[in-house]
Amino acid sequence: MIYPWHTAAWHTLTANWYTQPNAWLFVGREHTGKTALAHHFAQALLCEQASAQHEPCGQCPSCHLFTQNAHPDFYTLTPEQPETDGSRKLLQIKIDAVRDVLEPLTQTSVRGGRRVVLVSPAESMNIQAANALLKMLEEPPAAVIFLLVSHNRDRVLPTIKSRCRQFALPTPSHHEALSFLQQHQIDNAENLLAFHSGAPLFDRQPENDVLRENLLDLLAEPRLLKILDYAAEFDKQKLPLAILLDWLQKWTIDVSLAAQKIQPLYYPHRAEQAQKIAVKTNPATLFQFSGCLNRLHPYGHHSLNVKMQTEYVLSEYLSLLTRKPH
Repeated sequence: MIYPWHTAAWHTLTANWYTQPNAWLFVGREHTGKTALAHHFAQALLCEQASAQHEPCGQCPSCHLFTQNAHPDFYTLTPEQPETDGSRKLLQIKIDAVRDVLEPLTQTSVRGGRRVVLVSPAESMNIQAANALLKMLEEPPAAVIFLLVSHNRDRVLPTIKSRCRQFALPTPSHHEALSFLQQHQIDNAENLLAFHSGAPLFDRQPENDVLRENLLDLLAEPRLLKILDYAAEFDKQKLPLAILLDWLQKWTIDVSLAAQKIQPLYYPHRAEQAQKIAVKTNPATLFQFSGCLNRLHPYGHHSLNVKMQTEYVLSEYLSLLTRKPH
């Protein structure tokens, strides 16, 4: 499917139908429908009776196979879920998965038409996998089109980007995104949309929403015993440290904005609490705390003691508030 905010982009894409590159790189904000558009594009490329506007017919054998996730000429590369402790591991596309896809591309297609390879997100390929794909992009087989999707093009190898036609997909406007959530009867839509930076297709995780609200309660009135209790609660959920760091970084940004009398970006329903915290600190200490978060960022998906790191970073936050503003 194509989401309403990508309709114009789809028309632009199909206007170049007869000058297809062998590789596309679709870029844009996460959770805004890029992969859905890439899937729609893949079905259109494989359709045996596409319309004059290059829409897939939905009726031909290829479309039937595609919608059943059984098309023999459509290949997908997505991050592998680790077998153990998966939620705390960085998900990657590894070289063996790339090789498994690239090998049949040297043979003829099953249906006698194009073959399509979808890689999403492209930045999740580790260096070995990226280099293996690069070799195929440098000398692509006939009638093979690669569709790469990226949430962060800066993390995609420059050599891969140079061999793709990059296509930026727009983020929905606030009105479009909010209307979408309301149409789907998402509770607390306004606040969730703010937290997810205006991207409406986020995964619904009510248990994480509750855990995040508990954190915000703690951040508004931090106490050492509450920190220890929260660290145990967070650790029990087996979430990666990266989740907590993201929540804290967004709160730090909102407090910094409150110090400048600017409305919060991520937690609008906590504006009053952010303002109260802002008057207890100063830009220098906020900057130091942000630096603490940044130093832990490389270990966000590391198999370290998450409970201990949670206690550490929240204790640093408590220490920040006990320092006298200059």
